Amino acid sequence: MKNNKFILGILTYSFLTILFSTSCVDMNVTPYDQISDKQYWNKSEAAVDALNTCYTNLMSAQEVIYSDAATDNAYCKGLAVNQAIGNGSYSTSDGYVQTVWSGKYAGIRNCNILLDNIDKVPGLTAELKNRYIAEAKVIRAYLYFELYSKFGDIPFFTKTISIAESQLLARTPKADVVKELLAELTDIITNNYLPESYAATDKGRITRYAAMGLEARMLLFDSRYPEVKTITDNIISKNQFSLFPSYEGLFYAANEGNPEVILDIQYMLTTREQNVEYQFIPPSMGGYSNLAPLQELVNSYVATDGLPIDQSTVYSAATPYDNRDPRLAATIIYTGNSYLMPDGTYSIINCDKGSDKDGYGFSSDCTPTGFYLKKYWDKDNSTIVKLSSGLNIILIRYADILLMNAEAAAVAGTLDATTWNATIKQLRTRAGFTNPLALNFPAGSQQDLLDIVRRERRSELAFEGLRYNDIIRWRTAETVMNGWCHGLKTNDLVGTDNGFVQIEKRTFNKLKHYLWPIPQTERDLNKSLTQNPNW
Repeated sequence: MKNNKFILGILTYSFLTILFSTSCVDMNVTPYDQISDKQYWNKSEAAVDALNTCYTNLMSAQEVIYSDAATDNAYCKGLAVNQAIGNGSYSTSDGYVQTVWSGKYAGIRNCNILLDNIDKVPGLTAELKNRYIAEAKVIRAYLYFELYSKFGDIPFFTKTISIAESQLLARTPKADVVKELLAELTDIITNNYLPESYAATDKGRITRYAAMGLEARMLLFDSRYPEVKTITDNIISKNQFSLFPSYEGLFYAANEGNPEVILDIQYMLTTREQNVEYQFIPPSMGGYSNLAPLQELVNSYVATDGLPIDQSTVYSAATPYDNRDPRLAATIIYTGNSYLMPDGTYSIINCDKGSDKDGYGFSSDCTPTGFYLKKYWDKDNSTIVKLSSGLNIILIRYADILLMNAEAAAVAGTLDATTWNATIKQLRTRAGFTNPLALNFPAGSQQDLLDIVRRERRSELAFEGLRYNDIIRWRTAETVMNGWCHGLKTNDLVGTDNGFVQIEKRTFNKLKHYLWPIPQTERDLNKSLTQNPNW
């Protein structure tokens, strides 16, 4: 997707711009008048141009990374984005909720327009036509998954509809939406409409394995664990993917497209950029830390013996970052940790309270929690426009396939040494663990093993847009998203819990917050839209 042929027609946009400038867009609006023009579809390049536009609707860097601010992993200040989701103050008129609804339906409409018109495009071979259709359907399924995982029952349609038709659509039961989408994905996978890989000129397009990964993720959200185990076993058995040797290096621009990546959002300097890192790095490096990790996430990383820090004998509260899961240092900046710079040197950060430039409380640009995000730092960014980056953002990677496989086995009570060694041990070995206590299959009950897998998932996939769905499907949000969330330990007497800074008091009402509200503006336009319970 980084070659000129593929990026033709791609629209560069920022998710934060969408948040404030297009919240009034709904699923009724046709974004490109040309696409409905009969003459447009007479061009041989019409199909690929329209398909490329569909890719721009898939996700954005901001949407993926900021997702954790709605969880117990992170907090965002100032430019709120989804902060109201995190603290439970959002309503039927919330701007972020409206943006997600509108943005996903705009993308679905683009997919439907292509699917409705592709037969008009001259010169397409049957193989290429089937591939384009499959790509568009997978993108559409991804968008619908993003909608029903948040809103539950949703308006569901697979054809281009008029404004008048859209204003009469009722919500389709989530179970029916899932059934229809899974049937489409199964058809695409079974009939091999998508290739297993692409030539360099088409890197970034949806493959057969991306469709399988999405299907596994949808089944996981629906707690259909036996099917999750089957499809992830299938992916693993093909030996098409492997873990990149360095966990930290996995997120470097120099290592894009490595054998762990199954699907990612394509960016490129000067052509299609994202500038998320400007929003999470320290002031000394040009950022303002709008998004910051929480102490709760820091605490979740195990010690080097594989045990939680409140159970480990190698952990010491006096030196809390020593003898910890190496992924902590690769994901989060704490005092003494550093960023790799373009010249090969390291910029060591001091996050301590009052420390010049970057310390907690030193200025409004400093971290609100005492921690900065390290994952996604692009040392080769452009400084022309607020640290613009061409770093791709991974949506599905092989590590997630391994974690889904392990979780399915743990739920079934079949997680044994063989499955452990093929999944969790591989992840921990790649991360840098060496202690046999962390690497070998642990003793414990079925619940103990499930807890280990869930913790592993949190550490491995932090800030990759998956934590929110995890705490929703596990029904643990009502526990982890209630009460104060915290920043670093300052030992102040006021505004702390046991010395840890109180960041924000959060509320998660289990009777309503497991589903987002249907935006009131949509219900004003369409009287057939019912509201979710207690909103």
